[in-house]
Amino acid sequence: MTDVTTDAYLTGGCQCGQCRYRIEKRRIATLYACHCKECQRQAGSAFGMSMLMPSSALEITRGTLKSWQRPADSGEAVVCHFCPDCGTRIYHGASDLDDVVSLKPGTLDDTSWLRPVGHLWASRAQPWHGLQTGCLAYSQQPGTLDDLESAYAAADRCAAEES
Repeated sequence: MTDVTTDAYLTGGCQCGQCRYRIEKRRIATLYACHCKECQRQAGSAFGMSMLMPSSALEITRGTLKSWQRPADSGEAVVCHFCPDCGTRIYHGASDLDDVVSLKPGTLDDTSWLRPVGHLWASRAQPWHGLQTGCLAYSQQPGTLDDLESAYAAADRCAAEES
């Protein structure tokens, strides 16, 4: 299989190139930034980004990922999948939701179009970080991500109309 970004698919991979994937672009549910301490640690930065989609929308095209688990605030386990050679996190999922994955969008080949529609754990954002105006912001983890999914769908429609 060739790694090619098309209108239907996006491709990405780890830093060393041993692991590659493709995703169905139309099946992306939402894209948000998370400012919780775990995402800050994992990203080695002020926040992490997450792109939710059904697990069936993600296809690993090269390499074999390793995984480990950590507890979430909810008490469920977060299963983290990464390249065993360079350690780049590709995606994670919750142990109780095996049909949904959270891709780390910084691993996409083309990141120029990424625009989070919301911020989670804004109460833990670094004081110098100005949250985007016009985006949803939650002081902690929201009960559902329905509003984030609606905001992403609306933003995606607007982008399609502009192009």
